[in-house]
Amino acid sequence: MCERLEDLVTRNGTRVAVVTGAGRGIGLAIARALVEDGFTVVAGSRTVTDVLRAVAPDALEVDLSTPEGPALLVRHAIDRHGGVDLLVNNVAGTSTPAGGFLELDDDGWRHTFDLAFLSTVRATREALPSLLERRGAVINIGSINARLAQPRLVALSAAKAALSNLGKALAEEFAGRGLRVNTISPGPVWTDVWRSEGGPGDALARRAGIAPEDVPDRLPAMLGVTTGRFTEPDEIAALVTFLASGRVPNMSGSELVIDGGMVKTT
Repeated sequence: MCERLEDLVTRNGTRVAVVTGAGRGIGLAIARALVEDGFTVVAGSRTVTDVLRAVAPDALEVDLSTPEGPALLVRHAIDRHGGVDLLVNNVAGTSTPAGGFLELDDDGWRHTFDLAFLSTVRATREALPSLLERRGAVINIGSINARLAQPRLVALSAAKAALSNLGKALAEEFAGRGLRVNTISPGPVWTDVWRSEGGPGDALARRAGIAPEDVPDRLPAMLGVTTGRFTEPDEIAALVTFLASGRVPNMSGSELVIDGGMVKTT
């Protein structure tokens, strides 16, 4: 019978989680929720702010788009804390240039896949021996764009589709050794990606003639979100803590979609 992660607390003294892309938005919310749930969180981000350091004192400034960055973060966690019980791969990607597909050169494709897909491959590969030893879990933060392709996100959509497939393949290969791998695929989440001037929310609002203060109330419906509201980062974090809890030990290889009804078919 698989041990629940809570059972490892007694044996190891603590549960250790590595969270990539933890500097802001969804990643910061995940780090905070895991700390509140009793995890020791090792947070990786290109920039470590005072806010992140206050949430997770063991935060490492690291470029996760590089071949060595993800492994460096995981090794840091293992060296400092003796192992890893949970890996949350949350690094986001980049958008397609305004000119669309024909303006996206090989370097653009390579950067997006390094960040949004290969960072997960590299972090998981480094963490896997410890995760297997501790019968831990991997949670990948995907996107509904893995199944809802959009021209302005062509590279990111492709990378997230690969991420979804990777999660299922890892779950299939390592389930018999106690590892659980699941994916959370959000729709639009109310982060600074949508709030910032010049960001996608600002650009869409300008084209639609929506005032900035009306974006959270009017833009979700324009995007096809049935509930009429953005998902909050804390909602993603709540799903992470649920999956990490081990209360559903037979859930592996699953994809949890939280998009306010944006995707109408499976």
